Amino acid sequence: MATEIKVPVLPESVSDATIATWHKKVGDSVARDENIVDLETDKVVLEVPSTVEGVIRELKFAEGDTVTSQQVLAVIEEGAAPAKADEGSAKADGGKAEPAAGAQQVQPKAAAAKSEARAPSSTRPAPASGTGDLPPGARFTAQTQGIDPSQVEGTGRRGAVTKEDLVNYASGKTAGVSGGARPEERVPMTRIRKRIAERLMQSKDSIAMLTSFNEVNLGKVMALRKELGEQFQKDHGIKLGFMSFFAKAAANALQKFPVVNASVDGDDIIYHGYADISIAVSTDRGLVTPVLRNVERMGFADVEQSIADYATKARDGKLSLDDLQGGTFTITNGGTFGSLMSTPIVNPPQSAIFGMHTIKERPIVENGQVIAAQMMYIALSYDHRIIDGKDAVLFLVDIKNQLENPHRMLLGL
Repeated sequence: MATEIKVPVLPESVSDATIATWHKKVGDSVARDENIVDLETDKVVLEVPSTVEGVIRELKFAEGDTVTSQQVLAVIEEGAAPAKADEGSAKADGGKAEPAAGAQQVQPKAAAAKSEARAPSSTRPAPASGTGDLPPGARFTAQTQGIDPSQVEGTGRRGAVTKEDLVNYASGKTAGVSGGARPEERVPMTRIRKRIAERLMQSKDSIAMLTSFNEVNLGKVMALRKELGEQFQKDHGIKLGFMSFFAKAAANALQKFPVVNASVDGDDIIYHGYADISIAVSTDRGLVTPVLRNVERMGFADVEQSIADYATKARDGKLSLDDLQGGTFTITNGGTFGSLMSTPIVNPPQSAIFGMHTIKERPIVENGQVIAAQMMYIALSYDHRIIDGKDAVLFLVDIKNQLENPHRMLLGL
């Protein structure tokens, strides 16, 4: 029995998706719940699993094609065995099996481009060396990637094939030519990167944005983590990080300064009575902002566990659209990458974003004495149309006071 695999129902905010990667081809067997294809939307990459066990009989679209909700992606013959090519035919064709008769397959665009890139040129020079003559790293790459070195133009000394040549060949890139050449590569933006670009330009064009700064002495927070971190992890099964302190401090400050938690809708200002805080997470595909909901009600362990779960899902490409929807305020941590100071960009329709930075030991004056302290610059970029400078500065001062007196924050003072 043939079963159709369709595009999942996409939310109203997502009109279509792009075929990012096929993980199966025609004739491949597939298990129930096994991922068949990745669909890239403006926000996340969606995995489409098989609903049955069987064999892929037809792929309806190629990589790079655009699809919409409920379109048929593939057809699976339920319970069928993988197709096997005739042994004699396979040998005559160099051992390559063809799909079973009647099976249809759309060749992915990426594969077609890669195949074209690998096609040997009639003007290509004689092979530089065989596999046995390759350096160990290049030999390993050739063996693991299944590459015939004789088909690769070497750019090493005396035309030798290098590991980089093999890696470029495997990825369909054109290897650079020795002698001072300046290679270039044109790569289309992913949908997520396009969406990020659109959002940033929307923010720049529609918001009167201003950034205020302050600095925080994190000595007491670090001492508290050192004193109670081991017990915290033992009791809650998660490490006590810095983000929970900042998320809770921000949630508390948002209750005191509700305009920082507001958003603009036409000529109206919407005040949110809850703190749904978006936490910026960097991934290979771009920046995503999963949302911690009702942070004002969460404990430190809940915040840390939620952030850890989101980080894992982001790395594995498992974030759902629901994870990214909403958010009334954003926290971004450039300090993870060593940023000392920055001006983060507001994510509309939110009206503010809080920036954390790297912690540096710097000299400060305390009680008339110069001491070394663990300092961090903090920033708040905000929509000056609805947030006055006074509220923005007081918001930052409130966060500073909480973090420099964490015992008061823990007691809700």
